[in-house]
Amino acid sequence: MHNIYDQVGKESDANMSVKVILASGSPRRRELMELMGIPFETDVSDADEDIDKEMPPERYVGELSRRKAKAVEARHKKDIIIGADTIVVMDGTVLGKPKDKDDALRMLHMLAGRTHSVYTGVTISYPKVSGDKTPGHSGAANDITASDQKDRAEESFHVRTDVTMYTANEMLLEAYTESSEPYDKAGAYGIQGRGALLVERIEGDYYNVMGLPISGLYRRLINILSLCEGS
Repeated sequence: MHNIYDQVGKESDANMSVKVILASGSPRRRELMELMGIPFETDVSDADEDIDKEMPPERYVGELSRRKAKAVEARHKKDIIIGADTIVVMDGTVLGKPKDKDDALRMLHMLAGRTHSVYTGVTISYPKVSGDKTPGHSGAANDITASDQKDRAEESFHVRTDVTMYTANEMLLEAYTESSEPYDKAGAYGIQGRGALLVERIEGDYYNVMGLPISGLYRRLINILSLCEGS
């Protein structure tokens, strides 16, 4: 039986003239990229992340993902670059990474017993080719933008997942914030680790909460790879 996953992994590894670059140092995003079976390299972005937190969340993650992709473009002019940014939003407030234990406990108490939203924005920047048309995804409510530059094109989209947490268990929160897990994660928890003990249910893409909505990214990336490799 034809298996597109196996085919893409084997053919891409052998024949790709265009590299795929993940502009992130996140181990979680690297792990998720590996699930797609498409060879890639990483180049950590040093993009300026100072941004207006009053901006609507879908625009917020879209802008930051675009900045991250653009920050490494000069080093990868002929390659496909993926930038991503994930935020936790509660009552219209963007929750970043906690500064210390008190800040982590504050965030986790804010989330406890309630439903919050996790947004991830993804931008794919790639070299423009003759007759290039940015792959469309009409009807997808979470598409942000598809825009063209002089030598490159880009496509951006965002995904939202709603996460409901259990009511606060003080012993569990205390033990969790004594670990190292909360401190490099937006909202002070990691759903793929011990933070899963805090989560009652989710509505939407689980991998989006981890930091990369790979099903949506995979489909867009395959289209763009076909476009670039066919040029």
